[in-house]
Formats: sequence, structure tokens, C-alpha cells
Amino acid sequence: MVWDLGLAMRKKEEFESERLMNFEFLQRVRATRLFAQKVGLNEETLVGEIAARGSDDLLNLVAKNTARSRDDIAAIYEQCLGEARQQLIAESGDPTPNRLG
Repeated sequence: MVWDLGLAMRKKEEFESERLMNFEFLQRVRATRLFAQKVGLNEETLVGEIAARGSDDLLNLVAKNTARSRDDIAAIYEQCLGEARQQLIAESGDPTPNRLG
């Protein structure tokens, strides 16, 4: 039996890609929850908008529904993304891909 390096590398790439996309999604959901709390909107409603809207559309919606400027909203959201990333790393570790040795 021969070990297939190409197959092993493709499997690693698929695994790492899935893991990173999962982390990114969890970060976005958590950041949106934190964001909703900070701007005084319903968390569930805003998180539900993630599936229908990209980040820019989501921020435009929040700016429209609050008395804050789009720039202010974007700054708050970026802060929430950072907080969410720190929380997820503390809970599940750094998502940086593991390198083959």
C-alpha cells in the first residue's frame, strides 16, 4: 500500500478550510449578538439578518434603524468582531492552521 501525499494534503486543506470557515461564521454570529446589545437592537432579529445580508447591508440596516452614523456603526461592529474573536480563541483555541512539520 502506498501513502498518497497529494490526497493527504487535499484532506488537510479541506479540514483546515472547514475549520476556518466555521470559526469565521461563529465569530460573525457572536459579534452580531454583541453588536445588537451595544446598539440596543434585538439580538435574534439581527442575527437572523446574517443569512439574508452581507456585512455592509447589515451595517446599513442598523444605521438606518438607529440614530447613529454609518461610520459610528462600522466602528462599533469592528470592535465587536475583535471581542468575539478573543472570546472564541479563549474558548476553543487559535484558529490559525496547523502546519505540517
